[in-house]
Amino acid sequence: MQQKLMDAGRFFTPSAPIDERSLFAGRIEQLVQAVDAVNQKGQHAMIFGDRGVGKTSLANVLSSFVPNSNILPIRVNCDTGDSFDSLWRKVFSEVQTNDHTVVGGFLENTLPKREDADEEFVTPEIIRRQMLRWGTRFTPRIVVDEFDRLDDRYRPIFADTIKTLSDHAVNGTVVLIGVADSVDQLIAQHESVQRALVQVKMPRMSPSEVKEIIKKGLDGLEMAIEPLALERIAVLAQGLPHYAHLLGLHASRTALLSNSLIVTVESLEDAVRRAIEGAQQSIRSAVHKATVSPRKDNLFADVLLSCALAKNDDMGTFAAQDVRGPMQKITGRPYDIPSFAQHLNEFSEPKRGNILKKAGASRRFRYSFSNPLMQPYVVMKGFAENKIPTSFFDQHGE
Repeated sequence: MQQKLMDAGRFFTPSAPIDERSLFAGRIEQLVQAVDAVNQKGQHAMIFGDRGVGKTSLANVLSSFVPNSNILPIRVNCDTGDSFDSLWRKVFSEVQTNDHTVVGGFLENTLPKREDADEEFVTPEIIRRQMLRWGTRFTPRIVVDEFDRLDDRYRPIFADTIKTLSDHAVNGTVVLIGVADSVDQLIAQHESVQRALVQVKMPRMSPSEVKEIIKKGLDGLEMAIEPLALERIAVLAQGLPHYAHLLGLHASRTALLSNSLIVTVESLEDAVRRAIEGAQQSIRSAVHKATVSPRKDNLFADVLLSCALAKNDDMGTFAAQDVRGPMQKITGRPYDIPSFAQHLNEFSEPKRGNILKKAGASRRFRYSFSNPLMQPYVVMKGFAENKIPTSFFDQHGE
């Protein structure tokens, strides 16, 4: 059991993206799109979606799904202080540092001279020439993570770079990772880049994909899980792999500490408690600020929980009418929209921490959580406080 307790941290990794093909779960449609981009000359990719949906994990395992041993994965992160020039110098330096791992018998000092070495600024043409030189030795796959952190001023030249590499069918792929707005802004700057950029949207995981994460991890530990516990994890994680891994880690260790190889509902309840206790203080404080009230009969906590359980559209937003069903299940009472409409407005204002974002026109407002990681926290907190009826889990299982 002791070894399994240690191994649980390898199969369930809530704090880091997946980097092993054997642990990657779900996302078949998105994986096929990204692999197609890597396989085709002149094609590049943008993986976009909410924070925490597994964009980096998808990029990390791409190479293992492409039958080309000559691919060199190059991954850099955008910082808020980065310019177009500094970002690409990071890329060039990363290749110099890691060349010995991919070039076989070539020594580092036999590398072609870096194209940026004597230039004042890196340009799209310099990047094109450098990638052509790399192409004689290996196929570069350049992943630029946190692309949304790059200042808007550099989006046009980045679009020019993608188009230049595509027009010349340069051997290599650039994969950008960012939130949804960043791909819209990139294309707005250069509409012709659309044909060169495969847009891979990463939605939240379906319940079945969340279950696959749990099953894969437990299979690696030679453990099992009760069907009801699995169904509840599929709802509690709210489609975010971070929380699926977090609950899987805590629940498996709770079971092992009880000398059991089966994750039960009781194991999950303890896992939820641990997850709530270990949540970021910023999330705990934000939820407290949003729901605190001097009135004991206030509805803020119930309305926020109902928002977290509301059915979302493809863009991850919900309307006031979507809150009504969960409200009735949670409270056992029918509520019309006017009875909680003001709560939704306040959640979207500074006095309650802007925990929700509001968009659209009056009477057609749509809402979403400002920080996607808050939503599962609210759901788990409601579960721990026995506010969510078991019928809700039954109706949402697959």
